[in-house]
Amino acid sequence: MTGTDTEPEVLVEKSHGLGRIILNRPKAINALNHSMVREIAAALIEWSDDDEVRAVVLTGAGERGLCAGGDIVSVYHDAKKEGGGTASREFWRDEYILNAAIANYTKPYVAIMDGIVMGGGVGVSAHGSVRIVTERSMIGMPETGIGFVPDIGGTYLLARTPGELGTHIALTTARLSAGDAIACGFADHFIPSSKIALFVEGLSTMSVDEALDEFAEPAPASDLLAQQSWIDAAYSADELSEIVARLRSSGVPEAAKAAAQVLSKSPTACAVTLASLRRARAANSLEEVLNEEFRVSVACLGSHDLVEGIRAQVVEKDRNPQWSPATIEEVDDDRVDSFFAPLGDLELGLTPQQTPH
Repeated sequence: MTGTDTEPEVLVEKSHGLGRIILNRPKAINALNHSMVREIAAALIEWSDDDEVRAVVLTGAGERGLCAGGDIVSVYHDAKKEGGGTASREFWRDEYILNAAIANYTKPYVAIMDGIVMGGGVGVSAHGSVRIVTERSMIGMPETGIGFVPDIGGTYLLARTPGELGTHIALTTARLSAGDAIACGFADHFIPSSKIALFVEGLSTMSVDEALDEFAEPAPASDLLAQQSWIDAAYSADELSEIVARLRSSGVPEAAKAAAQVLSKSPTACAVTLASLRRARAANSLEEVLNEEFRVSVACLGSHDLVEGIRAQVVEKDRNPQWSPATIEEVDDDRVDSFFAPLGDLELGLTPQQTPH
């Protein structure tokens, strides 16, 4: 931006056959806002018909990670306003449309998931056709900890993990290592962080497959996959209270920790998350899931727990959210069902596509 010291929040470049998208808010670990989503979407549309662009590469500026998620502080202030929520709703609308566009992109979309990749960061990377993780990768869906529900097509991805791993990840906000991410279907290839720059440079002269052959290495083992037996046994229950009871009675130390983690999250958000995951598992397309996630996200805007969760974890940082209702036993089916109510004219309305990968 000429005449100022302000850097663009997204760097969009085209060179050597590559469309480069660099998320450029390193101080905020490249957290996404509405204008960034619009810029990414515009670049993808422009490059889709550009014969000079063979592949798209997504990276994040700075050393900490690709993207820490959506800008939830702005969601907090928007939701608190009298009659607020419109800005957040329209941000999510464009974000989810972008998530679907990435999943359906007809050219290779190479996402470098180095460092921290959370929430909305997963949305702009894990729906891509070529997803790279490194030994620094830390991937997660932290929504229930702020009174929110996994979105950005996250429930679609989580519902398609082996067994009940996705349910465990969503309810506890567990962080995935590189090995976990590949085992759970959130990523495809492992490249050491020291070789990422060489890999991206190699894409200028090689095909994506040739560059992967040269730089990718065997993925590390997944600690999470090794725990699938107790995870499946507990999280296959249909009720949140039964999941917690099974975790507590399993005799596995990790399961007892998981129970404590679930109970520290928003009871309403956890109950709605469980319902979202079960519905996503039965869905036939990413678009169908995004349409439903949009209903849930808009409902969360009017809930007590989203504002309270962001306040406690991010704004005032006292780490002591006062959830309402305070216990999972108090969250009834009617409350959960209300989060899936149709939005009429405000529906997201995505049409299922034939995903290319």
